[in-house]
Amino acid sequence: MALRMKNVKLEASLLKPQMIMPGASCSSRASSEEIAATTLTVLRRCVPPAVPGIMFLSGGQSEEEATVNLNTINMLADSGLRRWRAPWTLSFSYGRALQSSVLDIWRGDEDNAVPAGEMGAALARANSLAQLGKYDFKHPSQLKHGLHETFRGWRGGDDPTNQK
Repeated sequence: MALRMKNVKLEASLLKPQMIMPGASCSSRASSEEIAATTLTVLRRCVPPAVPGIMFLSGGQSEEEATVNLNTINMLADSGLRRWRAPWTLSFSYGRALQSSVLDIWRGDEDNAVPAGEMGAALARANSLAQLGKYDFKHPSQLKHGLHETFRGWRGGDDPTNQK
């Protein structure tokens, strides 16, 4: 109701949430099936069908985790079971999960531009398949760790996480 009063057109909006998963400091990890089921449950309860798309952020997941979780969400949503049906496109708006391996290869060296570009295309291809629920589990990532960033402030000034 509040969005309608402000003339927000749900049909012209996209949401960019995180997937529902335990936080970075949690000692236990959730399976991709648990992440998919919890994420779809929350979205079905909270997001109107008029919204055309949900573009997930990678939020601290490794490149491969983000792809696998997106794929599992789409497979569950397309499973034919009514309780998981999703009226929205479920896709990605990843930053670090599309860039980290590319930057790791490139390292500012022009000689590495072609292999870095090939890695970028391979990551985009894997996530494109995942948003269709057709990812083949052959991930090109070179990095297996989570892409969690603890400080997101201005890089030109003092870093408050750097205790002297």
